[in-house]
Amino acid sequence: MNGWVVSLSSEVQRDVAQKKLLSYLNPAWIRGVRMREGRADDMENGVIDTLQVESLHGGVSVIGFKTCAQGREKFQGTSQDFIWFDEEPPEDVYLECVMRTIDSGGRIFGTMTPLKGLTWVHDRIWLNEFGDPEVWCLTMSWRDNPYLPGEELKNLARTLPPDELEARRDGKFISVNGLVYGEFDESVHVIDPFEVPPDWQDMISIDPGLSKPLSCHWYAVDPEGAVYVVAEHYQANMGVEAHMREIERISRALGWRRDAENRLSALMDAAADQHALQGERTVAELFREQGLNVNTRVNKAKWAGIQRVKQYLAPRPYWDVKRWPEGRPGLFIFRTCPMMIREIKKYRWKEDESAEEPVKRDDHAMDELRYYLMSRPAPREAAGAAEESAVVRHKKRLAGRIRRGQTMKERLW
Repeated sequence: MNGWVVSLSSEVQRDVAQKKLLSYLNPAWIRGVRMREGRADDMENGVIDTLQVESLHGGVSVIGFKTCAQGREKFQGTSQDFIWFDEEPPEDVYLECVMRTIDSGGRIFGTMTPLKGLTWVHDRIWLNEFGDPEVWCLTMSWRDNPYLPGEELKNLARTLPPDELEARRDGKFISVNGLVYGEFDESVHVIDPFEVPPDWQDMISIDPGLSKPLSCHWYAVDPEGAVYVVAEHYQANMGVEAHMREIERISRALGWRRDAENRLSALMDAAADQHALQGERTVAELFREQGLNVNTRVNKAKWAGIQRVKQYLAPRPYWDVKRWPEGRPGLFIFRTCPMMIREIKKYRWKEDESAEEPVKRDDHAMDELRYYLMSRPAPREAAGAAEESAVVRHKKRLAGRIRRGQTMKERLW
């Protein structure tokens, strides 16, 4: 098995990746070494070119060390079984390495702190914009490393700017012009699907598109006002009839509620009431002819809508403090809605801060999410959370009875 270890520069290779790899290898396994700088009997202080390592499965594996500073051309030619990037490489180097693993069916992996902002790694890997089933990411926090001293981390956290702190501590991508929904945390807001009770079903929301993507999501609300995005239809280059067939199919699978005339109901962008060039009927009229009960009276105030989404993403005090010690958000997205998740992770402000406008690109799900949440009441702020609903009070009473019953059993035992 042959592979490469790729660092940003020779100095970084020597001090980080090479040092770490040598600490893992038993010196008795090393069958040969070729140096780029320094002596073979002092590998730790030199720069290694290749290592020949005895394989547990027989034979000898070759590990080559390369740097991004060498340029893309130095990565041409040979086939590799694995490639490890230590920190983020330039995209042309990455793409050249992809070519090196095609015929071998090899694997590429990387470890990095996302300090460069929303680069190609953010879109191609983190968002998986091409939907490659073999692409996946795992984020780690300082909290996941038991060997880091807690007090030192607290002191460091106090000295870092908020964006850099999120990148270094939590592995979050930061942007020069900022993510619109920085409150979004995939580990909190994205959940596995479950069977939604019929009385939670609320509304379908659509941002229409024919050549551009049409974004359609199904929204449910639990008894305490938390919103769940439970299903998704997101597709471009489809006619109204084809969109409606898919919307009907998903609705039947969900057992989605209908009105007295057996129609599905949906919120839709008010622009759907406008006539397109040479169009005899509006988009809204075309959907109505297909049996959809369309409501285009939506609140399109963008700034207010963004603030409403932020309110729903923010945690608020919750009766189940063991499950939600820092508070429970008001918005959850089923994992089966990848396009909404992808959009919310990349939705960001324009570089012109005075404009206070998001970048108008890949925002179809973001638009209809705003339309829907603006049709809902604003979630209660934390200061008003002490005024509990009857449902919450009832749950607390039941929890108290269970605890008292358990205590009584312990006494009797």
